[in-house]
Amino acid sequence: MVLLTEKTQKRLTIQTQDIAPETKAIRSLDWDRDRFDIEFGLQNGTTYNSFLIQGEQTALVDTSHEKFRQLYLDTLKSSIDPAKIDYLIISHTEPDHSGLVKDILQLAPNITVVGSKVAIQFLENLVHQPFERRIVKNGDKLDLGNGHELEFVIAPNLHWPDTIFSFDHKTQILYTCDAFGMHYCSDSLFDEDLVVIEEDFKYYYDCLMGPNARSVLSALKRMGELPEITTVATGHGPLLFHHVKELTGRYRKWSQEQTKAETNVAVFYVSDYGFSDRLSQTIAHGIIKTGVAVEMMDLKSADPQEITELVSNASGIVIGMPPLSNANVAQAGLSTILAAAKAKQSFGLFESGGGEDESVYPLRNKFKESGLIEAFPPIRVTENPSEGTYQLCEEAGTDLGQFLSRDRSIKQMKSLDSDLDKALGRISGGLYIITAKKGDVASAMLASWVVQASFKPLGVTIAVAKDRAIESLMHTGDKFVLNVLEEGNYQALMKHFLKRFAPGADRFAGVKTQSAENGCPILTDALAYIECQVVSRMECSDHYVVYATVESGRVSKTDSLTAVHHRKVGNHY
Repeated sequence: MVLLTEKTQKRLTIQTQDIAPETKAIRSLDWDRDRFDIEFGLQNGTTYNSFLIQGEQTALVDTSHEKFRQLYLDTLKSSIDPAKIDYLIISHTEPDHSGLVKDILQLAPNITVVGSKVAIQFLENLVHQPFERRIVKNGDKLDLGNGHELEFVIAPNLHWPDTIFSFDHKTQILYTCDAFGMHYCSDSLFDEDLVVIEEDFKYYYDCLMGPNARSVLSALKRMGELPEITTVATGHGPLLFHHVKELTGRYRKWSQEQTKAETNVAVFYVSDYGFSDRLSQTIAHGIIKTGVAVEMMDLKSADPQEITELVSNASGIVIGMPPLSNANVAQAGLSTILAAAKAKQSFGLFESGGGEDESVYPLRNKFKESGLIEAFPPIRVTENPSEGTYQLCEEAGTDLGQFLSRDRSIKQMKSLDSDLDKALGRISGGLYIITAKKGDVASAMLASWVVQASFKPLGVTIAVAKDRAIESLMHTGDKFVLNVLEEGNYQALMKHFLKRFAPGADRFAGVKTQSAENGCPILTDALAYIECQVVSRMECSDHYVVYATVESGRVSKTDSLTAVHHRKVGNHY
């Protein structure tokens, strides 16, 4: 069954379908959402998946986002009288999955809420009313009858500290909430077409799961102790059925690569305070783009020994300042970090945006006195974060990662054979400025690896380094302008866009621009411009090769030539 809202600009629909005996998926399809959670861009919307298991007793696994309140509750009522639901299983308490818990408690006042100890604590602060609860630990079981015996797997930090998985021994379905999901909205319930979803699957991992690679591996180990898993019922996107081993295997491979990295950064945050989790995830994503590993830790639930071990092994430290009013978190956690920190480590501090953040400056001064190196200036959040705030955080993380990986980059530059290096350097290219804008976020980069790639339709390819700030604006569906620089008249623009910009800096300050039809900046002094839309992109080691179709363009001087870039070496720009 599909229900449509009256809003035509933002499509919200509900899909229900049986996925196994006495087991139904209730999927809330958010077709047009283009931002999510940590404010990373969505190209294909998202879904919020909920599940109903009806044995002799009935369990509801997760709810939905509050924007689906009427649609979701009406759909649920068409399947069962909510008062007859015995258990509400909370995989984790993030609002996109638990946004309707309070509504369910009103409709089913005798329901028992099942979750981890941390989840129950978070939920108490969320619903502000008494409720029956059952706290579960790893390996605990819940028998619903008719063979539906649920076994719980504790999976903290995927991507919140309260996460649990639930495995139904009858149907062999594992309910994993955020883990193994993706922000991909379609009518397809399952993962039939791997090629279509794999970019979104990887992007989702990089943004949400990569910073918790050790926790991913721990969860995979516990999953390995279960009987064969035939279906992974995720909280976002299609359910995994056709490619379960392939996609869970990718999680294992990517996480092993993260944990074996020579350089890593410890990112500390407070999960239920202000915007700490979202801002920290954004900074972590910026770091990961540079090839530097990240390990995140919630200060509220972290053990002092775990904090000490993580800080001692880290090359860099990032801290989201906890609330001033919470003395235990503010003092004990920060004191432990300070005691374990060492000279020459890099650090960065940001406010959590909760309104009463512990001041960044006393800790900043103590770190500097101890010989630590500040990677980026303190990020102060005085109001609800904007798109610009998240851009600032991602770019700050990238700056930190680039600083920590500079020695590795220099080593790689020296690794090529001299003759091969010189030969590669003889491959010339034009000089271009790529400009892009989405919402309030704009960026630009100097590019030389640009080539026409097709006639029908007209298309170009551009190589974009993974750690470029503009990379986040060059996903499938995004639009940009290819500005062609003029021979003999390119030095000023090249010099401007070659300089290093501070995190969050306006890259177009002092440059003449006008707006293209696709909303992106056109450089007034460019020889020509071409408006493009990204169709696909391919991962190529340290770059993405982006293929885009050409929508329109114009030349300002028909008798001028494109500026050409000649390199002497082929192992760096």
